Amino acid sequence: MSKLSRRKFVFTAGATAATTFLIHGCTSSNDTEGNAESGSTAESTAQPVANLSPEETPEVTTAKLGFIALTDAAPLVIASEKGLFAKYGMTGVEVLKQASWPVTRDNIELGSAGDGIDGAHILSPMPYLMTLGTITKQPVPMYILARLNTNGQAISVSEDYLENKVGLDSSKMKQIFAKAKSEDKELNAAMTFPGGTHDLWMRYWLAAGGVDPENDISVIPVPPPQMVANMKIGAMETFCVGEPWNAQLVNQEQGYTALVTGEIWKNHPEKAFALRADWVDKNPKAAKALTKAVLEAQQWCDKPENKQEMCEIVSQDKWFKVPVEDIIGRLQGTIDYGDGRTVDNPDISMKFWKDNASYPYKSHDLWFVTEDIRWGYIPADTDTKALVDKVNRSDIWKEAAKAIKVADAEIPKSDSRGVETFFDGVKFDPANPQAYLDSLKIKKA
Repeated sequence: MSKLSRRKFVFTAGATAATTFLIHGCTSSNDTEGNAESGSTAESTAQPVANLSPEETPEVTTAKLGFIALTDAAPLVIASEKGLFAKYGMTGVEVLKQASWPVTRDNIELGSAGDGIDGAHILSPMPYLMTLGTITKQPVPMYILARLNTNGQAISVSEDYLENKVGLDSSKMKQIFAKAKSEDKELNAAMTFPGGTHDLWMRYWLAAGGVDPENDISVIPVPPPQMVANMKIGAMETFCVGEPWNAQLVNQEQGYTALVTGEIWKNHPEKAFALRADWVDKNPKAAKALTKAVLEAQQWCDKPENKQEMCEIVSQDKWFKVPVEDIIGRLQGTIDYGDGRTVDNPDISMKFWKDNASYPYKSHDLWFVTEDIRWGYIPADTDTKALVDKVNRSDIWKEAAKAIKVADAEIPKSDSRGVETFFDGVKFDPANPQAYLDSLKIKKA
């Protein structure tokens, strides 16, 4: 990993020293701010419990699920607020705010029996890193039951570099970094968790422009809700995070959006709904019930007529504590980059259901683990196909989808979406991930 920056950072989520956080990427598992806030398990809009057969009645009615204040957590929030968990017999679900991805990881490792959580809205690579035990005290087998969204992230740049007009081509950042290096200045690129999606988007973008993220700049972890505050004090030059934090940076005139990640890879996978494998194995019907609720919430979130209400719900203090105007624009597809560019393109905005956004393609997870090999987060000799088959439970997704009467045409017939093409022309063929890895010029592995 890149060397630690000597600059000061603002961390509002706890009293842990910044240097400790940045070196270890975690806070104490007992940090009450990690899971203290919760929405109601069944709001006034709750639907009546579905007429469940004995085969569908869950083994338990309770579960603790974590989320980070990011727009792509909306399906879990809506499933709670609209009573969808209760509709499928899960009447005691708690959706609990986590302070950071390391806190999410720590609380999943504890499990609800240890006053932690059973699963979460999570960065798609994290269940793989946890299953391997590379980011936990011991391996914590996980299952991915659904993808929560595609697209909807962005890479932002400080207002100090507005005149550089950095965009999809990151080579301009290489010039900035080279100049700083000659002046013995240390510059930072921030992401949310080592080996997570934002780390991989940032690294892919930099490397595509000839920037070596291992040597040309320090790549450091910062919790999503703290990105804007740290950009304000000049703690980083660029960051990658989900919404609403990129839009908030623009609205506060502290920086601009270089690109939205749908421009790097159109309809790319992002967050996942994941549970501890032992919880699912013990409670398979409850796991299916939770998945049904999440899928139905994703369908609701993707309807244009619901987006205003969705933003009003998630903006509340108990959920995101963010102004509606920081969320609604980009969710609807209007992107103000903050550098004079404004586009209206819903096709690269966040999707919860459209274009199979919810389906957990194994080919996508194979790209994630291949990229984590690229940057040294996963051993190069890992049997990636076996790992993906172990963690990715697309079979549960299909069972849940059929149970809520999703049309056959909306249920993918294959676990592979086929060859994927990135903005720089590089292709990833899930049938030959090693060829992809061999073709990359800048890599650690």
